[in-house]
Amino acid sequence: QPKKLIEIDLPLDVINRESKRERAIRHGHPSTLHQWWARLSLGACRAVIFASMVDDPSSLPDDFPSEEEQRAERRRLHGIIERLVKWEATDESRTGSRELLDEARYEIARSVARSRGENPPVKDDPSAVLNYLGEAALPIYDPFAGGGSIPLEAQRLGLRAVASDLNPVAVLINKALIEIPPKFAAKPAVNPDADPMGMKTGKMIGRGKNRRPEVVPWRGAAGLADDIRYYGRRMREMAFERIGHLYPKAKLPNGGEATVIAWLWARTVPCPNPACRADMPLVKTFQLSTKANNRHWAKPVVNRDADRTSVSFEVQDHSGGVPRGGTVSGGARCVACDASVTRADAREFANAGEMREKMIAVVAEGDHNRIFLSPTDEHVRAAEAAEPGWRPSGRLPDRTRDFTPTGYGFMEWHQLFTKRQLTAITTLSDLMPEIRALIVEHGASSAYANAVCTYLALAIGRKANASSNFSTWQNAGDFVSSVFKLPAVPMVWDFAEVNPFSSSTNNWMAQVNWISRIVKRLPSHVNASQVYQADASTTIHADAGPVIVTDPPYYDNVAYADLSDFFYVWLRPLLRDMYPDLFSGIATPKAEEMIAEPTRFENPRERFERLLGKTFRLIRRRSSPDFPSSIFYAYKQQEEVRDGVTSTGWETMLTALVNADFRIVGTWPMRTAGGRVRAANSNALASSVVLVCRPRDGDAPIATRRQFIDALEENLPAALDHLTREGHIAPVDLAQAAIGPGMEIYSRYSRVETIAGEPVPVREALIEINRAVAFYHRREQGDLDPESRFCMDWLRSAGFSEASYGEAEVLSQALNVSVESMAAVRLLDADAGRVRLLPMESYNPEDRPLTLGGRVTAWEAALRMAYHMGTEYGEGITGCARVVLAMGGGGGSAERLARILYDYHDSKGDSAAAVIFNSIAALWQSIQTEARRLSEEETQAPLV
Repeated sequence: QPKKLIEIDLPLDVINRESKRERAIRHGHPSTLHQWWARLSLGACRAVIFASMVDDPSSLPDDFPSEEEQRAERRRLHGIIERLVKWEATDESRTGSRELLDEARYEIARSVARSRGENPPVKDDPSAVLNYLGEAALPIYDPFAGGGSIPLEAQRLGLRAVASDLNPVAVLINKALIEIPPKFAAKPAVNPDADPMGMKTGKMIGRGKNRRPEVVPWRGAAGLADDIRYYGRRMREMAFERIGHLYPKAKLPNGGEATVIAWLWARTVPCPNPACRADMPLVKTFQLSTKANNRHWAKPVVNRDADRTSVSFEVQDHSGGVPRGGTVSGGARCVACDASVTRADAREFANAGEMREKMIAVVAEGDHNRIFLSPTDEHVRAAEAAEPGWRPSGRLPDRTRDFTPTGYGFMEWHQLFTKRQLTAITTLSDLMPEIRALIVEHGASSAYANAVCTYLALAIGRKANASSNFSTWQNAGDFVSSVFKLPAVPMVWDFAEVNPFSSSTNNWMAQVNWISRIVKRLPSHVNASQVYQADASTTIHADAGPVIVTDPPYYDNVAYADLSDFFYVWLRPLLRDMYPDLFSGIATPKAEEMIAEPTRFENPRERFERLLGKTFRLIRRRSSPDFPSSIFYAYKQQEEVRDGVTSTGWETMLTALVNADFRIVGTWPMRTAGGRVRAANSNALASSVVLVCRPRDGDAPIATRRQFIDALEENLPAALDHLTREGHIAPVDLAQAAIGPGMEIYSRYSRVETIAGEPVPVREALIEINRAVAFYHRREQGDLDPESRFCMDWLRSAGFSEASYGEAEVLSQALNVSVESMAAVRLLDADAGRVRLLPMESYNPEDRPLTLGGRVTAWEAALRMAYHMGTEYGEGITGCARVVLAMGGGGGSAERLARILYDYHDSKGDSAAAVIFNSIAALWQSIQTEARRLSEEETQAPLV
């Protein structure tokens, strides 16, 4: 089959840069429609899908006969991807975005037509291109659709998307993203406030008395979005009539009133000191706001009566003193008597029913900032007066690693909410049938009313996430954060209770408007897509031999079923009549979930491997043989030992693919998932690796271990050259990227055997691939200048410590250089019979000026660049660019040495140094670009 672009090359640096940027985008981003965990970057998904569908020019020798012509065409396709991965490309209302998507769709259509022996549709007719893709192109299928990133981006590129997932919450999210909007494209809003002439664009037209908002015909999903806003607002009005009395306004010191944003609470346990017995407030910090012009804190006040001691709170600014530390840090201490309580004690009190809640502050709306007030009896009574008419049922999972509140007596889902929070959410939920009837009364079809109510149900899910007694107050930004900052429900000691009727943080209309903005931007004039609930190991919903792009579960990283029950218990009563098959169970399916969960299954690892292998065998049989399958995979890289054999999640995934008769033809490290586990400057792997697979030929030969190793030695160096010099793979990701070409060799054989005829497992193949990568770095060192080779060998032998002059002389003579000459140019110190390499701190350009025309070794260049990238006085990319100019010839040897130095420091566990050299190689294109700019400005100027 003709090779696709994803099998040959991708502009990874741009994809990863834009994926990182996309993680900071919230407003209007589809990932925020509703909570889901470990979502993929939309831009990365677009790039992978596009590159999986478009022919690589090497497969078109008639059109591109020479390698240079192929590289030029590949650069053109890369240019499309580089524009396509930007977040702005998803907004079709922006100038150029619509044209860019049309351009990308046409490129896909050309490849589809070529494979079918047909002429492509006319490029200037986007509708014809879209129709052709709907009829002729194979669908993109994701059997682990999760948060919907892959199906959504397949649909955006004009392809038919088929999505399935076992989890009903995930299925609902996918329906809201790709199935519902196209059904109501360009449909006018039905609410009575909508302009019958069309939608407002936000622009003003006309002059003087004729100046008015611009109104254009309804387009896309704007009508649907407008109705979501309108009926969400009606729900707010109706809910306020019923429960508004539970949310009193705050009395201000000047006699006025203000709407409350949130009430801040602390959990309490009894002080163990018999002479005190106060209810100890458990508080991480008493600081309410850290904003420079509005610093406030809740000061605990100890009240000692004859019969008991109690604690109350007074809100103060910093003029009356600064806040003391919180009471919780490991254990807890009493603010009244300083007695201590361990976490075990706190758990014991909580499980005995002695953990309570105490209001510590009230946050109200001000003109330009938050107003912080002391709690009052009125506000405490209002909270206690709430009596919910219904509570969600069901027990929290027996998974204490991710659900720590169970250790403190929080055993049922409804216990994660205060009585007033339960009352608010159930009141909004109870209004849904009335709202649906109202939508129909306003002229909508039953299907359209269901669509609007689906999004309002998701708003209720968002509301539950922000209205729990596990939602917390963020004093740096003065807002309430949701429960799920991580894929877990950790225990929290102090929490924030939002007012759903305010106009500030996480109120009801904020949830509705957030969803409305997303819906308005979703692609709707696209080919229809389908979403199913299905177990991927038994059912593949695609009869046309689809193209597989998927993101399977990562061993035991995320407990999707357990986590999503938080939302399922609220969504089920709202939607079971609209989606009876989806919400028939009392909880999300657990027995079939593909997860290595020891609390739920016996032999969880074996079960996970079996189900994953079964899924890949099914995919292998049902997917198109004409296209590669692309599989996103991430694993936390921890190893576990079983029966004396060390194994990793990587081995599990690769073994399942190889045993399913897939041939791995590429791996692409991508930083695709939201959130991060490790610090930004740590030596962390890419968050995902895309495995590109093809079906293995039925007549694939058997190879011996020696043949496999010989093939690695012959083919891997060229592949690594391509990854580093053309693909610009960062050194930290090279070991993962090398798995692709290495496993391509291993998986091209039906079997790799030892001399005794035993199979060589994937784990041993990975070991051999790592050895080949290490040999590659050694080979790269051999291409350096003699001084740099000496320094590298000396570093491996002595590091930056002193060692014998005699040993240095023997090594230098073998490389035809002298210790004295290297000391003269200050690569090392040689004194009193001892030799020591100079560290990067010694390469300060003020002490060691660097000018044009002199000979600069790769070692000196790499260490000078490390100074610029790794010290506070360095000039970063600009400083590195000056070094490149001084070297002449582009400085490629310094970049190669930086990769070698990364590998050395990483192997020694020196992550600080490894990060510096990784940055040099990862930013090499930027360094070269800056060097070209400087060359034009400073051709004759001295460089320092």
